[in-house]
Amino acid sequence: MNRSNSRSGGANLPALRHHNASLVLDLLRVAGERGISRLELAEHTGLTPQAVSKITARLRAEGLAAEAGRLASTGGKPRTVLRLVPDAGYAVGLHLDRDELTTVLADLAGTTIATRTFPLDLGAPAAEVLATAAHAVQTVRADAPRAEDRQVFGVGAALPGPLDHRAGVLHRVTGFPQWDGYPLRDALAERTGLPVVLDKDTNAAALGLALRERAEADFAYLHLGTGLGAGLVLGGAVHRGARTGAGEFGHQTLQLDGPPCDCGGRGCIEALCLTAAARGDIAEAARVLGAGAANLVGLLDIDRVVLGGRTVAAHEDAYVSGVCAVIEERARREGVTTAVPVTVAGGGDRPVAEGAAQLVLAPLFGRAGEAEERGEQG
Repeated sequence: MNRSNSRSGGANLPALRHHNASLVLDLLRVAGERGISRLELAEHTGLTPQAVSKITARLRAEGLAAEAGRLASTGGKPRTVLRLVPDAGYAVGLHLDRDELTTVLADLAGTTIATRTFPLDLGAPAAEVLATAAHAVQTVRADAPRAEDRQVFGVGAALPGPLDHRAGVLHRVTGFPQWDGYPLRDALAERTGLPVVLDKDTNAAALGLALRERAEADFAYLHLGTGLGAGLVLGGAVHRGARTGAGEFGHQTLQLDGPPCDCGGRGCIEALCLTAAARGDIAEAARVLGAGAANLVGLLDIDRVVLGGRTVAAHEDAYVSGVCAVIEERARREGVTTAVPVTVAGGGDRPVAEGAAQLVLAPLFGRAGEAEERGEQG
């Protein structure tokens, strides 16, 4: 993932307010339990050993880093190895879907510590939706070991778009236009007392996958659940577009005289795909999804396509083979010898909630590639 020179962790920790501290903290995270020495930290960051010593001393004082043993001596003094303390703090990730709320608690290493699922009616009054979300945050926080002693850095909230992640305001969420203009980020921050980051479900999942796999390749995450959308990772960062509207994949028109869609249009890929899935024609749903995926591959020349969401999870093999078939057919017509691979994220809807937690955590490590534009209230 590309690094940004403008990083803001939003954790209100002095040790994390500096660019260099983010670099060091990220290297500690990558090193895992085996740890990394101060000399190696200096070599990887380009910082002086003195600067690294000061930063690691601050991180240790904050409880974020600890000794992990010593390296065998090669003639000099044995070098101390440092590691990240994953349970020094947590982030909450919320996936507010149309009919269900999934919440996870993730530690600093990005490991999911707890998961809870609650019924949700996204069409209910805002106060009811907020109450459910706040209850979910409180419940999953209590699942943390020694919860009373651990800081929660914030809440990442992900839900269907369109929305403005910078302002933290929803637009006309497909099928739920009553949310248009609602300041969900600020309202949820007030209810939970925590900093809140808001983004589309597909963007959150794409970010989480990119950070987990640490890959440089461009890819599209296609989420087929109660709706259909895309998260795009281009040039090492989540692509949202100048008006924050990128990824509205489900509302490209495939059939001008097709069935009506909840967005107000007709023949959208979302409507066609979900209609086929509802009547049990999984092969047709996969073919329609493949047509949209092939269009995306042709438009952006991405390296791979990742499928996710509960509808895909119910028939993973059928969707992968169906989408692959359409992409491969397009590749043959265009004379391309190697088609773009298609994989599954796994976990149904959970990658969205896990990615939502990463909306909070990633900027602490300077890994979001987006710290200057993420929307946060705290």
